[in-house]
Amino acid sequence: MNITVLSVGKLKEKYLKQGIEEYVKRLSGYAKVDVIEVPDEKAPEHLSAQEMEQVKEKEGERILAKVPDDAYVIALAIDGTMKSSEQFAASLDKLATYGKSKVVFIIGGSLGLSCKVMQRADESLSFSKMTFPHQLMRLILLEQIYRAFRINRGEPYHK
Repeated sequence: MNITVLSVGKLKEKYLKQGIEEYVKRLSGYAKVDVIEVPDEKAPEHLSAQEMEQVKEKEGERILAKVPDDAYVIALAIDGTMKSSEQFAASLDKLATYGKSKVVFIIGGSLGLSCKVMQRADESLSFSKMTFPHQLMRLILLEQIYRAFRINRGEPYHK
């Protein structure tokens, strides 16, 4: 399985980079994993609703340019479907079983994802009703992908 985590913004925090590198390394025995960053749109602190949409649209164009046509796309969105780790593992297993070998997870910027990105998504996934920093979400997502592979292989992993 080829998994891509496509996210907006440059990761600066060393501790997050180290955590992400660790999970990418752990996942290498299960899948080919790429983490791709697209630049965030520079914007002032206070934006009108129209300006927010423009920022999301520009970031969305950058995201969609990196999504292969044949990829199964999962957008991370606060209003997406919530799953347990076991349900998430079953979903990944089902994708692999039915020939969806390219899976792209999309993490938007601080304003979220554009309508076009959400329309391209085959499903949307929520980890919580809480808002997490998009930089931290990369690490959380990779940990859950790793956990899913361990669950699907019946391998032990801390609960």
